[in-house]
Amino acid sequence: MKEYAFGIDLGGTTAKIGLFKTTGELLEKWEVPTDTSNAGEHILENLAAAVQGKMQEKGLAAAQVEGVGVGVPGPVLDSRIVPIICANLGGWGKHNVAEELSTMLGGIRVLVGNDANVAALGEIWMGAAKGCRSAVMVTLGTGVGGGVIVNGKVIDGTHGAGGEIGHITVDRHETAACGCGKHGCLEQYSSATGVVRCMKKLLDENPDTPCTLRGTEFAAKDVFDAARSGDVLAAREVDEMTDTLGMALATIAATVDPEMFMVGGGVSRAGDVLFAPLREHFKVYAFKSCRETPIVPAILGNDAGIYGSVRLIVGE
Repeated sequence: MKEYAFGIDLGGTTAKIGLFKTTGELLEKWEVPTDTSNAGEHILENLAAAVQGKMQEKGLAAAQVEGVGVGVPGPVLDSRIVPIICANLGGWGKHNVAEELSTMLGGIRVLVGNDANVAALGEIWMGAAKGCRSAVMVTLGTGVGGGVIVNGKVIDGTHGAGGEIGHITVDRHETAACGCGKHGCLEQYSSATGVVRCMKKLLDENPDTPCTLRGTEFAAKDVFDAARSGDVLAAREVDEMTDTLGMALATIAATVDPEMFMVGGGVSRAGDVLFAPLREHFKVYAFKSCRETPIVPAILGNDAGIYGSVRLIVGE
């Protein structure tokens, strides 16, 4: 195997890029703006320029680079093709990213994965699940993302939608629509925006219950901080949120039986006020043999995507 590889985590605002040794050592990381103008027509050429610029700066020849892995915010087919339009990339999508980017890079090998899946791959390679063969990553941010790894392989599915944990239906009676168009998705309750939405609903339904958040413009972090400080209504929201998430994780456990669950994203920084009730609720819903499955914080943070993208390239 060649000595170097690049990992790219493509986001709507910036692309995070890492230069790695193929042993997994991160040598350098940087970001470049994501140009979403004209339906993202310049995205791939800008990524190619960023990689080629770093190769020139470091004096690296193509013969020294094993390949470039790319995580993208949408489904991926066969580690090559983005089959749908990615709305948060200005309408970019429907590309054979592997072929097109490889051509721009003079034939350097390129593989592509869904961003949440590659984040999970990064955590199981060099993060919280290092040494595991099977693990599930759940990312609690603006939405709820996920990645499922079984026997070292990403479960991406026939349509590239494997690991879409945020769109498991957890309440078939929900009348509000999820961003995906469905109703009652996990994302509507356990994302940062979901926590705020549900907290506002609780405040409206309980106008006579004192709450430190009432009358303020609060974020999800404020809800967890208030619960930690003993606010009754905020604590109720956290309990309901972790109950819903625990039920969803139990459903996943009954399907893939992972060695551990990793929870990342901004909401995960709430710490024990999130993890303690989540573990207890999970045990209530989990199949008996799965009840002790560890639920732990992810540790690679924003670097998980670039690690996982490189793992696509270096494999087992």
